[in-house]
Amino acid sequence: MNYNGAKAENIKIAYIGGGSRGWAWGLMSDLVSCDDISGEVYLYDIDFKAAENNEIIGNKFKTAPGAKSDWSYKASKTIGEALTGADFVIISILPGTFDEMESDVHAPEAYGIYQPVGDTTGPGGIVRAMRTIPMFEEIGENIKKYAPDAWVINYTNPMTLCIKALYRVFPDIKAFGCCHEVFGTQKLLTEVVKEKLGAEAVERHEIKVNPVAVNHFTWLTEATYKNIDLFPYYREFCEEYKDGYSKDKPVDSNWMNNFFYSEEKVKMDLFRKFGWIAAAGDRHLAEFCEGSWYLESPERVREMHFSLTTVSWRKKDLKDRLEKSRKYISGELPVQITPTGEEGVNQMRALLGLCELVTNVNIPNRGQIPNLPKDAVVETNAVFRAGSLSPVFAGEIPSSIYPLVSRICSEQELAAEGIAERDTDKIFVAFANDPLVTCTIESARKLFNEMCRNTEKYLTMYTL
Repeated sequence: MNYNGAKAENIKIAYIGGGSRGWAWGLMSDLVSCDDISGEVYLYDIDFKAAENNEIIGNKFKTAPGAKSDWSYKASKTIGEALTGADFVIISILPGTFDEMESDVHAPEAYGIYQPVGDTTGPGGIVRAMRTIPMFEEIGENIKKYAPDAWVINYTNPMTLCIKALYRVFPDIKAFGCCHEVFGTQKLLTEVVKEKLGAEAVERHEIKVNPVAVNHFTWLTEATYKNIDLFPYYREFCEEYKDGYSKDKPVDSNWMNNFFYSEEKVKMDLFRKFGWIAAAGDRHLAEFCEGSWYLESPERVREMHFSLTTVSWRKKDLKDRLEKSRKYISGELPVQITPTGEEGVNQMRALLGLCELVTNVNIPNRGQIPNLPKDAVVETNAVFRAGSLSPVFAGEIPSSIYPLVSRICSEQELAAEGIAERDTDKIFVAFANDPLVTCTIESARKLFNEMCRNTEKYLTMYTL
């Protein structure tokens, strides 16, 4: 890497999971949209053919209309080749296949447990973590060996436990986890500002927030627009829209077929109950609450106007993306530069000294949330500037939501410990105490054993 005036050139990015059919294309678009950084991206994936396909697709972005910088893509057969000399490492992997995720999400339904996502918390999140964390231990060891000075950006779930594992195997790693869920809540607050304050053309970045807690169960203790406290206006908004809010509400009842649709009813209900702004999508928020609140049944989900994302839909979506990949490669479909709204590239630019940025990240707790355990991975704001990432002091979790957050944080800490020790009894204690596991302890054990068997080819490091 070198600097040429106000530009950073010859940057090397190692992308672990570089065969991605989605995240990778978004990164390609965001990179080429910036005119002050350029370099090369090494794509490493256990599916080398997928990485080779993305090499072809990535290099097409150089000549896409609107391209502002030059990035070269190369598929790597070894993780060492990808990591050596890297300035940044991006991790975005699927731990296993959608067959394993099908068990994560749907096996609990036989026990009356429903999960809209199933990749972060709940039974699905914990069993997914059992597969994922050994992979992250290996990735962390390789970063320590080949790229110890690189900045590491993780997008993989379960976010908290992935970041925890990286710091456990390599304490000096410079890693952080990125999540866009807070951005969605900022966007909702722009609608509050437009409606309640009469402002026009409000941008997400104009909504200043103080996020606290853990990934996908993040809360805002402050939210302002031009120094105006938005809490009173949000309270009015939540009272007005008890039946849900959506700018693009479908005209018929087929909204349930959109597996990411939500009318923010969970988010606003939590505000009315606890007085703080829940700052993730309803599908995620519901999974951290008692099962009887929002996930008692598919009918309750429908009543709250969000969706249970089926793995069969994900499998169909993957087929569609594979076909899209084929068309990109053949030239039938031109690549297009479309901003993703993610902040990974701006985070890299800030770390290179090209700008400053304050945004939410997931890193170990060094005191930014005093009433959560030290070194637990938490989500708060951090300041990005040349060569440094500094967490912002967020303050304590408010007392009204502390029991909810501390329970989840404790569960994550126990699960991380059990997985590190390969202690399935300890992992099961975390599993059985999850708020979604509303069945008897005997049924919980049966479910846990069943889910482990369903994914056992990825769990050979455990005694099952």
